[in-house]
Amino acid sequence: MRSIIDWLDDRTGVRALVRGALYEHIPGGARWRYIWGSTLTFAFFVQLVTGIVLWAAYSANAQGAWESVYYIQNQMLGGWLLRGIHHYMAQAMIVLLVLHLMQVMIDGAYRAPREVNFWFGLALLGLVLGLSLTGYLLPWDQKGFWATKVATSIASMTPVVGPAMQQLLVGGSEYGHHTLTRFFALHAGVLPAGMVLLVVGHIYLFRRHGVTVPEKHERKPAGMFWPDQVLKDGVASLVVMATVLGLVLWTGGAHLGAPADPSEPYSAARPEWYFLFLFQWLKYFPAGWEVVGAQVIPGMVFGLVAAMPIIGKWKLGHRFNLGVGAAILGGIVLLTWLARVEDATDPDFRAAQAEAEAEAHRAAELAASPRGIPGAGGLAMLRDDPLTQGPKIFAANCASCHRFEGHDGLGTIPADEPSASDLAGFGSREWLRGILDGDRVGTEEYFGGTAHVRGRMVRFVTRGLPRLTDKERDDLEKVVLAVSAEAGLPYQAGADSADAEAIAEGRELIGSEAINCVRCHTFRQYEGDEDVPRLTGWGSRAWILGMLHDPTEPEYYGEDNDRMPSFGVDETLTPREMGLVADWLRRDWYAATTAH
Repeated sequence: MRSIIDWLDDRTGVRALVRGALYEHIPGGARWRYIWGSTLTFAFFVQLVTGIVLWAAYSANAQGAWESVYYIQNQMLGGWLLRGIHHYMAQAMIVLLVLHLMQVMIDGAYRAPREVNFWFGLALLGLVLGLSLTGYLLPWDQKGFWATKVATSIASMTPVVGPAMQQLLVGGSEYGHHTLTRFFALHAGVLPAGMVLLVVGHIYLFRRHGVTVPEKHERKPAGMFWPDQVLKDGVASLVVMATVLGLVLWTGGAHLGAPADPSEPYSAARPEWYFLFLFQWLKYFPAGWEVVGAQVIPGMVFGLVAAMPIIGKWKLGHRFNLGVGAAILGGIVLLTWLARVEDATDPDFRAAQAEAEAEAHRAAELAASPRGIPGAGGLAMLRDDPLTQGPKIFAANCASCHRFEGHDGLGTIPADEPSASDLAGFGSREWLRGILDGDRVGTEEYFGGTAHVRGRMVRFVTRGLPRLTDKERDDLEKVVLAVSAEAGLPYQAGADSADAEAIAEGRELIGSEAINCVRCHTFRQYEGDEDVPRLTGWGSRAWILGMLHDPTEPEYYGEDNDRMPSFGVDETLTPREMGLVADWLRRDWYAATTAH
């Protein structure tokens, strides 16, 4: 072994390199306050290793990016842990860099002859923030997409070159595949290369000028980098790694939202915590003045920080710099806290956040279902999902009259009173029992807001049904089972199968003298009147689609239709949109995500 090392040393001079790197004198001895540079180097190394492994499983295209991150997060062995480490170590790097800069400022280590090294540190901070910003987009989820769109729009405010800069970053006029590939090239290539060069230059200049020793420690005996300082650096790096692992285990890893959808507004979009102060800061500038808050003032502050080595030459310059540094840090903390408080007390934001979380959960649920992610990608999977799209279409087109569990389908209670029935559970046995309840049929839950409140159905329920005998009431329950079975609801399939005998009896009893629903309604072999909804196939997908297409058809309400639009005839909704609403009302998404 010794001969191999001797041969290698003869060819490369490795012993001199190792000796120069490790056996360095530290004036005043090893200290815990010198750990920040080493922990930063360690964190950057972890990012390089985890980033390369993640790169091997990542697909940098708009149709495959979210899908590949889902694979890493949920299917790749240890992928969630690896991605979580990469995510939280990136945030740890920002904290460590700020702490390192604070230590440099407090010790006055930015003054001559260390000015260039201080500027290298500022450049490193800019690159780390750039890595965080570009990495934010790579999962191609809603949160990252919209936050990046806001960030690039800030770049467009730059006078003269702003629009060209934005187009260069975006890769055109629209955010899409080219935006993702350019951000990936920056994140995985350009910025890390710049980091490596700056770290090497930073370490070289640090070794050239040595540590800055406070006066009270100058007379203490010198220590050695190895093993004294290396031990402290190693312990600190282990603490950083343990903290990151703790965050990963506590949170379950990095979050993955729903696939990015440029056509869907995303009210829950917020930058990560380290950019949140800027988001809050820009709220205080009126329209047209954002460039002042986004670029002019931050540029002046950055210029002041960069000038600290020059300002520090004067007698009171160091104290001035410390005051400026404390004011900047305090302002950032205050603005971040204000942003958190405002979001926590904003009901609209909390509702948007809850909706975003629900969509993220639904996307993961669909991807894990037997159907999996279709070839068209994760976004197509969500766009074809009744549970995701049905409530949105209902809220936009139906909630002006109808309600769903008392709200618009998305959780908001409209200001106007409902003028049609509540459609939650439509087609089910419970819904039918409610419409046959004399205390409920004439309320806003059913016909209370419609012209039908004065019709034959309400009179029959409120006047005729109370006269039924106990035996006839049992028969009516069987009729309820029979009519509800026409819907073929997937979540009721087990109960329908178990009650097959009672359902068969109910189909015969529906024409009995006491119940006689077919006096008005058409049901299977029984012919009823026109302009009365038929009960054959009542609540089925085809029945609901027909009602949505044109409720004025004779087998629905015909001329007695009370203000319900003909969504299909008028082309207000497409067949696909009507299908999504029907499947949502019927909970036809249920079987697709629970079958095994």
